[in-house]
Amino acid sequence: MIGLTLVAIGTSLPELATTVMAAYRNQADVALGNVIGSNMFNLLAIIGVAALVGPLPVEPKLLHYDLWVMLAASLLIGPFVFRGWRMGRAWGTVFVGLYGVYLMAILAH
Repeated sequence: MIGLTLVAIGTSLPELATTVMAAYRNQADVALGNVIGSNMFNLLAIIGVAALVGPLPVEPKLLHYDLWVMLAASLLIGPFVFRGWRMGRAWGTVFVGLYGVYLMAILAH
């Protein structure tokens, strides 16, 4: 729970600032590259290094719920990446709202 909220927000603030500035300067490729690069590094390198130190238990809840949420989020972002759709404020609001719904669902469990 703490990782999904406080730690995630705290470690993502530098990426958020960089992405907002890139979007403000109409450099969408920098913004998208920053977000994807940061997430890929966190998922692969950080978890990989941690697993080298010791085994990481994976809760069944991750496989039954969170994995599907990550897949759905990736599919929603797909058209923006692969088809070059423009992501404006409306879509930004949708994605932030979906994150809020996700947090509420996690907190309800």
